[in-house]
Amino acid sequence: MYALVKTGGKQYRVSKDDTILVERISADEGAEVILDNVVMLGDGDKVTIGTPRVEGAAVSATVMRQTRGPKIIIFRRKRRKNHRRTQGHRQDLTLLKINAIAEDGKSLTPKAAPKKAAAKTEDAKAAPKKAPAKKAAAKAEAKAAPKKAAAKKAPAKKAAAKKAAAKKS
Repeated sequence: MYALVKTGGKQYRVSKDDTILVERISADEGAEVILDNVVMLGDGDKVTIGTPRVEGAAVSATVMRQTRGPKIIIFRRKRRKNHRRTQGHRQDLTLLKINAIAEDGKSLTPKAAPKKAAAKTEDAKAAPKKAPAKKAAAKAEAKAAPKKAAAKKAPAKKAAAKKAAAKKS
């Protein structure tokens, strides 16, 4: 069985256990997402084409990784005008692994992301923060230290003007 799924303005032909690289979907790694914008379903000789999409059909996928595409250089110029502009761009992408394709999307239920990531964030919040105390002590020492006065030099022009006046007389 295969499906034609639309996501991020593009269409992808997917079947079970395929991996596809799509435009960024906001989900954590390991989370399960449901792609319900199915344009076409195919199962052997039986093909269902949506108008514009197949009602009730859905595709279940797991987020494998959040990544970025290759760097693209955009270079614009206007001839004979000495006008050049360079700009770079990297597209945010999501790697998906297709778990299941269902004609009845109600049978697919998304699972939550693994609890390992949630546990790490809770530990980070619970840990005492010692860095700000060190920074505050360093700032207090810097304020207490006396500042050295910089010796000012006389402008060079005045000295040169005095020498010139001495030569004339």
